[in-house]
Amino acid sequence: MASGSAMTEPYGREGLALEQARAQILEALQPLGLTETLPLTQALGRTTATPVRAAAAVPGFRASIMDGYAIAGADQPEPGQQWRLVGLSAAGAPYGAVLAAGEAVRILTGAVVPEGSERVLPQELVAPEGEQLTLVKACGPNAWIRQPTEEASPDQELVPVGQRLGVADLGRLASCGVQELVVTRRPRLGLLISGDELLPPGVERGPGQIWESNSALLMALLQRLGYDVADCRVVVDQPEPLRAALRELAQGCDVVVSTGGVSAGDSDWIRPLVEELGAVRFWKLFLKPGRPFAWGQVAGVPFFGLPGNPVAAAITALQLLWPALQRLEGAELQLLPRLKVRLEAPLRRGAGRPELARARLAVAADGGLWARIEGSQASSRIGSLQGADLLLEIPAELGSLDAGTELRAQLLRLPVF
Repeated sequence: MASGSAMTEPYGREGLALEQARAQILEALQPLGLTETLPLTQALGRTTATPVRAAAAVPGFRASIMDGYAIAGADQPEPGQQWRLVGLSAAGAPYGAVLAAGEAVRILTGAVVPEGSERVLPQELVAPEGEQLTLVKACGPNAWIRQPTEEASPDQELVPVGQRLGVADLGRLASCGVQELVVTRRPRLGLLISGDELLPPGVERGPGQIWESNSALLMALLQRLGYDVADCRVVVDQPEPLRAALRELAQGCDVVVSTGGVSAGDSDWIRPLVEELGAVRFWKLFLKPGRPFAWGQVAGVPFFGLPGNPVAAAITALQLLWPALQRLEGAELQLLPRLKVRLEAPLRRGAGRPELARARLAVAADGGLWARIEGSQASSRIGSLQGADLLLEIPAELGSLDAGTELRAQLLRLPVF
């Protein structure tokens, strides 16, 4: 992004639609392209920089799926058929000879199926007596043998490039002998909190002062999404210290994020300072909460000016900053999954802006999905985020809503595997 461009408002008084804003930001960004090598045990949540391939077949041998008896031959036996027991195949201690016709070995789950055998009989179907084994119940067509390439073939791609590694990915890679991974480096974030009225939690408040919460909220949210804040500063609403903070954060970080100061008030210095040091590409979103949002660059570094109200800051960070960080990291873009729900109770609101309302997910006895809204939806009330499972997508043209109204919602719960 080139610096020094004039700030314009091509989207009208209401601001830019959320989907348009996201598309514009993502189109302007490219992956950082930086990598690092990590042990497998430290790679959860990281993004692969190269495809990960199997070095060998896994498990690499034919293995018994259950405890039972490996019998010679491939034919399906009939009840009453007998074999002579000649040995044992246990996990890590295979039977070393080839089975001849009429022979069988005791075999345990995960053990190597000896050569000469194409079938394992479950132990509940047979009656061993001394060195003799008799089939007493009919067996089905299942051979109960795990093939050598069941988990992976040699050189098979296990994880593609750009995939965020989950729990199951790490488990499978470990089973395939992978010890370390080349992953992309996460972007370094610089966080700037501005406000004359802000005090650290625990400090006694004076008239008109509040305890600063945006840093704790955003750092925790970003950490939950897999990103750490490298530098966080709380600065008064004065142009000189704000200008210095923006410059220093841009020098030491890959992304600069601020809260507050991007609207049009007398103390809103952030937006004009970003224009001075770089460029503001757009400001204002057609969204509730989150209208005062700015996107641009400071000294060539991507800049995100979040609203000052904490809920609006968290919502816009989730909708716009998070996808941008994924793009910079080189990860496959993942947005929150969407589903259809119904309002559990009426909702009073005024038409005018699309809204992302915070709600809990309630599952009825018949499996129906319902959205439960509790308390005020004010953008300053962090309590509306507590326990929220959903962001209800309420179109701009809708006013007050009846109970049972069907809406789409973004699911806030993260996947386990």
